[in-house]
Amino acid sequence: MHRLLFLAICSIGLIACATMPDQNQDPTKNNRATFRKDLKECQEDYPEAGSGVHIRQWEGCMKLKGWR
Repeated sequence: MHRLLFLAICSIGLIACATMPDQNQDPTKNNRATFRKDLKECQEDYPEAGSGVHIRQWEGCMKLKGWR
């Protein structure tokens, strides 16, 4: 029971701290289709890891593509 509660609190904390960039600096690229394409490319470059470090890598990748 305590382990489940601990995992729930950690998951909520991770989700609260991780904010995926969703606005592009270039107005022509600031649309849902481009966002999904760029996110898919980042997810292919940085596959999911058990430790959750892949989320930070996806965020960094999206920032490199101009998303803020």
